[in-house]
Amino acid sequence: MVIQWTQAWPTALAGFLASLVEFVEALTVILAVGAVRGWRGALTGTAAALAVLLAIVVMFGPLLTRIPLEDVQLVVGGLLLLFGLRWLRKAILRAAGVIPLHDEVAAYDKETSNLRGAGPRNGHWDTVAVAAAFKITMLEGLEVVFIVIAVGAGGTGLLVSAAAGAVAALLLVCALGIVLHRPLAMVPENHLKFVVGVLLAAFGTFWVGEGIGLTWPGSDWSILGLALGFLALAGLFVPLSRRRAEVLASPVLRKVP
Repeated sequence: MVIQWTQAWPTALAGFLASLVEFVEALTVILAVGAVRGWRGALTGTAAALAVLLAIVVMFGPLLTRIPLEDVQLVVGGLLLLFGLRWLRKAILRAAGVIPLHDEVAAYDKETSNLRGAGPRNGHWDTVAVAAAFKITMLEGLEVVFIVIAVGAGGTGLLVSAAAGAVAALLLVCALGIVLHRPLAMVPENHLKFVVGVLLAAFGTFWVGEGIGLTWPGSDWSILGLALGFLALAGLFVPLSRRRAEVLASPVLRKVP
């Protein structure tokens, strides 16, 4: 199996950064569950969700190899482009101050408050803790699985690179969670979402082009060019969005006859 490094390193980077964002959000809830309801339920729910996610990857990942590469690139690339543009839109609006920045500490406080109001545990197992940890791990994990499969669907061996990036992100977040034992508020999550949105949109555009038979100038290096293009457009939309928000928020001046 020959892996093209010009595709492998951006694929691994995209898998790492996207997974890092999702795992940080999952860790916040898991820490809240462990602190309020106990670590047994939190770790049990997390482990069960990871087992289900692994089974999904094992079952459905190899099926991609049985589908013509062009069809995979077209469908998955289109989904990845939409996914990346959604992330990029939110990142632009946050950078422009239109919607508030994501705050892991605030999310942690909100989750602990909700868990304290869920009532005492019933029986040997705390079903509330298990369910909460399972749910957040599955929700964030499914996005990771989709991103890994999507960015790795474009060529031979790229799934390995994307998966390696995701595993590295998982190990990093787990290590930081164990050492710090608090939400990873120091991680510049909103900046990461901006970068991830750019990368996913670039990969999605590239795979769609490959799927319809387009010959990209510079071949795989076009991914870098597409990323720079999306980054430039996003940078342009930030001040435009800020200006539009200011106009909409300002009082309407009417002429008095």
